[in-house]
Amino acid sequence: MAMPALGGIMGFNFTMNMMVLFSFLLGLGIVVDDAIVVIENTHRIFDNGKVPIKKAAKIAAAEVFMPVLSGTLTTLAPFVPLLFWPGVIGEFMFFLPMTLIITLLASLLVAYIINPVFAVDFMKPDDHSKVKPSFDKQVLRTLLLFAGVAVLAYLINFGLGNLVVFIALLYLLNHFYLNKVIRNFQTNLWPRAQAKYASLLKRALNWPRAILWGTVGLFILTFILISVVPPKIVFFPKGDPNFVYVYVQLPVGTDQAYTNEVIKKVEADVTKVVGKDNKDVTSIISNVTIGVTDPQSEDQGQYPNMGKVTVAFTQFGKRTGERTSTYLDKIREAVKGIPGAEITVAQEQSGPPTAKPISIEITGNNLDSLVKVSIDLKQYLNSKQIAGVEELKSDFQNNKPEIIFDINRERANREGISSGQIGMDLRTAIFGKEVSKFRDTNEDYEINLRANETQRNNLDALRNMKVTYRDMGMGGIIRQVPLSSFASIDYVNTYGGIKRKQEKRIIILSSNVLSDYNPNEVVADIQSEISQFNAPSGIEVKMAGEQEEQQETMLFLGTALMISLGLILIILVTQFNSITKPLIILSEIVLSIIGVLLGVTIFRMEMSIVMSGVGIVALAGIVVRNGILLVEFTDLLIEQGMDVRDAIIEAGRTRMTPVLLTATATMLGLIPLAVGLNMDFVTLFNDFDAHLYFGGDNVAFWGPLSWTMIFGLGFATFLTLILVPCMLLIGDSNSKRIKAWLKKTGKIA
Repeated sequence: MAMPALGGIMGFNFTMNMMVLFSFLLGLGIVVDDAIVVIENTHRIFDNGKVPIKKAAKIAAAEVFMPVLSGTLTTLAPFVPLLFWPGVIGEFMFFLPMTLIITLLASLLVAYIINPVFAVDFMKPDDHSKVKPSFDKQVLRTLLLFAGVAVLAYLINFGLGNLVVFIALLYLLNHFYLNKVIRNFQTNLWPRAQAKYASLLKRALNWPRAILWGTVGLFILTFILISVVPPKIVFFPKGDPNFVYVYVQLPVGTDQAYTNEVIKKVEADVTKVVGKDNKDVTSIISNVTIGVTDPQSEDQGQYPNMGKVTVAFTQFGKRTGERTSTYLDKIREAVKGIPGAEITVAQEQSGPPTAKPISIEITGNNLDSLVKVSIDLKQYLNSKQIAGVEELKSDFQNNKPEIIFDINRERANREGISSGQIGMDLRTAIFGKEVSKFRDTNEDYEINLRANETQRNNLDALRNMKVTYRDMGMGGIIRQVPLSSFASIDYVNTYGGIKRKQEKRIIILSSNVLSDYNPNEVVADIQSEISQFNAPSGIEVKMAGEQEEQQETMLFLGTALMISLGLILIILVTQFNSITKPLIILSEIVLSIIGVLLGVTIFRMEMSIVMSGVGIVALAGIVVRNGILLVEFTDLLIEQGMDVRDAIIEAGRTRMTPVLLTATATMLGLIPLAVGLNMDFVTLFNDFDAHLYFGGDNVAFWGPLSWTMIFGLGFATFLTLILVPCMLLIGDSNSKRIKAWLKKTGKIA
């Protein structure tokens, strides 16, 4: 019985674990960026042995000390506001900023101490005189070492031995082929690429304002494009379900045995849909009374009128049939038409617990008006037949059966019996009453007085139950009077419970959205219909639930981005002692959104409010790093006496390597997660079968965040290498004009 609930909880924990793992991997990618900057600068100054390696490492580390420090702090800054993300979503996303902040702070130690030490130990001059690599003694010794390690590895595990052999083959490939390719790339192709970039940059600097206004025009055009061809927007991304839950709710008071019969029928219908011998299905489990609520819900009570059927699918990589999401609508259609049953078909939640996509709150003080409005609104929306709505359901129970013992107080008083005593006797008979305790050496056990099961479940027996009391009007004698002599029984329906929100009574109409529809679009259609519904005064009708959380999330992420920009601006102003250069670097953040929006629109991808929003906030810090490298080195060259234009060109040519390396490394690191590349390295080396496939839960959840950062970084690289130099030249030109005007007016000497 616990398996479905356990499946939901395990799915949630798996997502949380993936959150931490992704944060750690992203942090490692940024650490690699720091390492690239330090090592590349050391390699440039080392110049193949022309400068002693220790001296080169010291100069390189000192030269990039401030860029690396400020770059790390600006990358860290956007994640600080995310630590204060409120609500359940904030608790869920907390691990992302926390893990990244810890990793980024550790990266400073690596960049300033460990990387220079490694450079001193391993960076040696390359001997370019060797035209053709030979099979010398060093290669032979290395292969013998690999052979010995491989023999030991094979004794331990076959796959481990294959791994050692694979590494040996990589060594040979590097020695006889890759070294030559790398040498040709470093000495021929890359210098030519740098020369072409320098030539392109020179031409761009001839028209700096045209390039700036062209980029601004593209920014405006991008927003026009997404208004014409809007991307699909979701709150949290969802993939194909691993579990499909069919929740069945019968009227309150339904016997458990009858509920079980209904669940059997539902299970049979579900089995027909998925197929009895479907290899993609691992189990179909039915629950009655116990474990019948949402696995992530706080309500895990026992309800005899409720049941649940759970369909569990195999792992994504092992599925051979159609997509599991197609079963959702098929099951919904198959289980319709059961009299008196409210049936909901849903998949497991891959993110934090959120309300249903469609959630309409009806609030007010008058309960009767609330009930009437909820019924009228439900009928009104159903009559509109809005596409994508599964089935609107009310959380208000107005048909709960109740048995009332109507006491004739005059008769009871005549007998000398109080209504409190009657209530206590009934409660004792039905639910029991503690009358004593039994104690042993270890524990106390309650002794409860209660009517026999055949009596407490029999209304006639309860009506004829004798009330024992002391009649003080007749000298205190003990008497027994049947309950039926002064009480009658009525059968009525009543409210199951009254919910409140901010001290107002509330009724919620909710529904899932069908698989082929976008929740935001369906909600917009419902909102337009609600606006035409005339609710009486004192009753408020509004969309809430997931939509409310979505609005709160968008507001928080927007605020977090503004705070991030403020923190980054403070760091940059502190470093450059200027306002122009920080604004130039900050403009990269705003303009890099062009790449995000164009990429999502062109490739028709969906945007997630949470994941894409976090990606844009994270992008703000990463984009700034490369801008700092370029601007800081330009300042350094100008301080050494170089002309501004020549300094910009030389800084661009020199910093082209670390800029492209850091951006490419980050994007390549995100691509496997963006496309959902899955590979089993254990089976690859053990059985020579990698079980390679694309897709799954990871790409559904992390894809929007990964693609956001990939598209943004790709366009930000162009901004760093072309637009930032143009803006630096414009800024210098404007600065000279302002100084000349101030001198002319006599405001400065």
